[in-house]
Amino acid sequence: MALIPSQVLRVAILLSYFSILCNYKAIDMPAHQTYGGSWKFLTFIDLVIQAVFFGVCVLTDLSSLLTKGSENQEQDRQLRKLIGLRDWMMAVLAFPVGVFVVTMFWALYLYDRDLVYPRLLDNFIPQWLNHGMHTTVLPFIIIEMRTTRHQYPSRPCGLIAVCSFAVGYVIWMCWVNHVTGVWVYPMLEQISPLAKVAFFSCLTVLINIYYVLGEILNSYIWDGSKCVLDTDKAKAD
Repeated sequence: MALIPSQVLRVAILLSYFSILCNYKAIDMPAHQTYGGSWKFLTFIDLVIQAVFFGVCVLTDLSSLLTKGSENQEQDRQLRKLIGLRDWMMAVLAFPVGVFVVTMFWALYLYDRDLVYPRLLDNFIPQWLNHGMHTTVLPFIIIEMRTTRHQYPSRPCGLIAVCSFAVGYVIWMCWVNHVTGVWVYPMLEQISPLAKVAFFSCLTVLINIYYVLGEILNSYIWDGSKCVLDTDKAKAD
């Protein structure tokens, strides 16, 4: 038995995301006043994705609790739809985008922080908030994967959805640059157009790899646990 019920963990994680988003939006940064506002940053988009995802998780838990023991077929059908949405968001958005943001941010930060997080931002964003945006996302999503089995879509459909998100964000960044003349991330100012194409292509491949990694990890955690339980049961018999 888990020390803390998964339903309680989801509520706590959801509240933490609300706190992070509220504190981030309360910061008076020049970048928030320019075209696109906070929505031009993948970190902010990811925070919204995570908050919506865990909101759907909590709503699913509440619906499951309220319909428990009910024989109403319409309620069961609506609950299955909600579970389907939860699983799809986990597979296509929450896990791959969350892992991508954490790994890419810290890799670039450790290499040269000015490429992705200029020192000027230290005057606006406290360290705890930086970690809330760029670190805790990973353990939170791993906790969710470990406590709840998620049904992944077929791999081609999942990869198409992930690619669509990645390409959509690249187009959005290019549009912001077209309107303002400035790239969202400083590192993009320093590389040639051809290098940008190669860079965006590599990032799209990487986020697809994270999708497959999530699928494998989900299967390993749950199918592997089932195999162990079946083996233990067979030995007991």
